[in-house]
Amino acid sequence: MDKVRETFDKWAQNGRAELMEIEHGTNVLKFLKSISFDKPFTFLDVGCGNGWVVRKIAKEKNCKKSIGIDKSKKMIIQSIKKIEDRKEEYFHTDIESMNYRGKFDFIFSMESIYYANSIETALGKIYKLLKPGGLFFCGTDFYTDNKATARWAGIMKIQMHLHSKKEWREFFKNTGFDVKTKHIKDLKNKKKWKREHGTLFIIGTKPAK
Repeated sequence: MDKVRETFDKWAQNGRAELMEIEHGTNVLKFLKSISFDKPFTFLDVGCGNGWVVRKIAKEKNCKKSIGIDKSKKMIIQSIKKIEDRKEEYFHTDIESMNYRGKFDFIFSMESIYYANSIETALGKIYKLLKPGGLFFCGTDFYTDNKATARWAGIMKIQMHLHSKKEWREFFKNTGFDVKTKHIKDLKNKKKWKREHGTLFIIGTKPAK
């Protein structure tokens, strides 16, 4: 049994999906507000949980399709139950196995890529799924520069690849992305690390041909 899938199936049932939405909501929504969705676009959320980001993006007037994938079947069942818009679609798959004919303008992932068996393989697939000029936004609180979260893998006892900000940049560059990073902090949060380090977003642009 896949330990990551098993863990997130449990979280789907015990309310942790909604807790993740609350925990990540402030920084993710702050980040998404900085993105211009001024042209018709398609969007993919890798590791969508209960689909809260997919639903948010589907409400953008220029959104043509907002898709979420998750390796937890029970998370996908939750997402489907919560569908609010015909633009939303959900699939039970991981990014490495995803079989999809189209390409996306934007791909998003919050706290999921580091669970992949191979970050390089996952990034390679994401790169292929992006249109030329497309953007991949990868958000993580779990990185070595953020000492408070670096112990999460030991607590959760599942596969989590811990890397530094510099290493994340290298992964993206080696895949072919033009890369930038951005820290989004929650200055009013009770947790010191959320105020001082915040969420690291690695932003990869697939060069236009």
